[in-house]
Amino acid sequence: MKQIIQSFRTGETILEEVPKPQVKPGHVLIRTTNTLVSLGTERMLVEFGKASLLQKAKQQPDKVKEVLTKVKTDGLMPTVNAVFNKLGQPLPMGYCNVGIVEEVGNGVADFKVGDRVASNGSHAEYVCIPENLVASIPDDVTDQEACFTVIGSIGLQGIRLLNPTLGETIVVVGLGLIGLITAQLLKANGCNVIGYDLDNNKVNLANSFGITAFNPRKGTDSVKFILEKTKGIGCDGVVITASTKSDTVISDAAKMCRKKGRIVLVGVIGLNISRADFYEKELSFQVSCSYGPGRYDPNYEDKGHDYPIEYVRWTEKRNFEAVLNAISDKSINVEPLITQKTPLEKYLEVYGNMSASDAIASILEYEKNPDSSTTIEVSKPKAFSKSKAVIGIIGAGNFTGMTLLPILKKINADARYIISSKGLSGTSLAKKYSIAKSGTNYTDVLKDPEVDTLIITTRHNLHSQMVIEGLKANKHVFVEKPLAINTSELDLIEETYKASSGSLMVGFNRRFSPHIVKMKSLLGSTETPISIIATMNAGFIPENSWVHDMAIGGGRIIGEACHYIDLLSYLTGSEVTAVCANSLGTTPKENTDIASLLLKFQNGSNGVINYFSNGSKSYSKERLEVYSQGRILIMDNFRTTKGYGFNNFSKLRTKMDKGHKNQFSSYLKNIKEGNDSLISFESIMNTSKASIAAIDSLKNNTWITVE
Repeated sequence: MKQIIQSFRTGETILEEVPKPQVKPGHVLIRTTNTLVSLGTERMLVEFGKASLLQKAKQQPDKVKEVLTKVKTDGLMPTVNAVFNKLGQPLPMGYCNVGIVEEVGNGVADFKVGDRVASNGSHAEYVCIPENLVASIPDDVTDQEACFTVIGSIGLQGIRLLNPTLGETIVVVGLGLIGLITAQLLKANGCNVIGYDLDNNKVNLANSFGITAFNPRKGTDSVKFILEKTKGIGCDGVVITASTKSDTVISDAAKMCRKKGRIVLVGVIGLNISRADFYEKELSFQVSCSYGPGRYDPNYEDKGHDYPIEYVRWTEKRNFEAVLNAISDKSINVEPLITQKTPLEKYLEVYGNMSASDAIASILEYEKNPDSSTTIEVSKPKAFSKSKAVIGIIGAGNFTGMTLLPILKKINADARYIISSKGLSGTSLAKKYSIAKSGTNYTDVLKDPEVDTLIITTRHNLHSQMVIEGLKANKHVFVEKPLAINTSELDLIEETYKASSGSLMVGFNRRFSPHIVKMKSLLGSTETPISIIATMNAGFIPENSWVHDMAIGGGRIIGEACHYIDLLSYLTGSEVTAVCANSLGTTPKENTDIASLLLKFQNGSNGVINYFSNGSKSYSKERLEVYSQGRILIMDNFRTTKGYGFNNFSKLRTKMDKGHKNQFSSYLKNIKEGNDSLISFESIMNTSKASIAAIDSLKNNTWITVE
């Protein structure tokens, strides 16, 4: 299928060929018929993409601070690579999509195949959208009219925050696409609507809708005009839908309001607010968030948990439906807003010169029978030696793009497939790293007899299922940690592994770092118990991140602290027999990222893992202390290791090296030699069970035996 994307690095807008997405539970797969180009929002993205690196930095000072902090903790080159990787990621364009339901995911009850629907899908021939971001289109609303659903909801949410009443005078500042729809909705609500814009065509169009509109550039003072129209009282409210860096808009809005007036910002403007303007009139000011309640809430959007209507009357989906009903009953007229219609293939007629375009709304029209392949050929397979593993990569997120693929390129590995959920990120990486095929259905990889090795880097809740299916297909399976997020998944993996001719490896890479290898050699293979303290200054991750969701990410202890459980097992040369974990605070908490884990090992060793997200970014992320027989080893951030009490060792210094490259190169070499014993299956299972036991300990506030 085809999809419009933009490169953040170059600003180029491209019609990309990508595989069709797979329908997911709680989602709807839609074949697109029309999309609307939001010239205001998309012009801003295009112009930002075309800006130089310096200009981009000036527009995002907060991001610059994050980069500088990362340089201090991770070093210059890793930071530079991370920045360029981010800039290289393609941005899917568009959010006003209309189409026909092709497939319905498990758990979706409100839609069926063949339904006409509007959604916030992108400019793509197929889109997979959560059911709470999809609305059915009334029979008397055309597809092209329905394209205004999402953009109209943005204006409608601003109106709901303003809470206008019959007869009030409301000013709309900025008569672009959102402004013209907002003005019509306000008029339908019984308000006296006044609008102004610097574009005569938009002013004339507003006048044709019965809106009192003017152009300040024609000599009209906007504040005086409003005061005259309201007999010196001032307007009751202002909805700002303009886009400008100027602070004049917010200042004028305050000056034209009556006492206790309301101002709602929908657009993007300068916000250097004068206290005096607001203080004297006791004005209220609020910023509207997108389509309405539920926006950016993963429980609402991704998991489909609706808000009770008796408590939240208007969610983003119900706003979609309200706009469609307003179009249906002719309360608003969107047809005159369409200034351009073009086939998808001629998208450059819209995007080619956006900065000079005077169009209000452009409609893209799509073919009825697009390519529906779930795997596409990006390039011809490279000629590799048959002695090398043929790899299928499942997952195209940050780890794959920033860590895995650069390593596979360095060691000249044969990556034949890359699978991603929506197809775009995988295709972009396939092009960058000369991977032959990009797909969205990982079973295509399982069925390919040439592929003997899977590397799984998806979200954690998908790991166990993909591992099991890979082992059943007798593939060699490398899965990024964790192996599983609960014991029932581990039991199924163990059962499948025993019946498979494939092998299993988990991405416990720390033991492969040259620093850890050196520490192990210095400690020797003695059975004498040792004491280890490991500290992970993990850093803050927002609570709404998927990694904190116990059903998806399993929490950060299972998802990341498992690295150190494996590492301590390696250094002690022993398995974990019991775990006791304690979280910060007075109440036991299983889903925490501030906790201390105490580990007992079979040979009598003790280990402490301090996993903290409440530290400073300026301090090292990882630190390891080993105490044994009058000797001490201190490893700092995989850059330096110092020894105390050793005759022939005092210090090792390297670039940061957490062992990823050593693990992958050794693993791929070993599986072709028939040796999969880099980490034994028993050790992998013990570490995985200990990670899950730590969660049980956090819940029950007691020691948990690892069996």
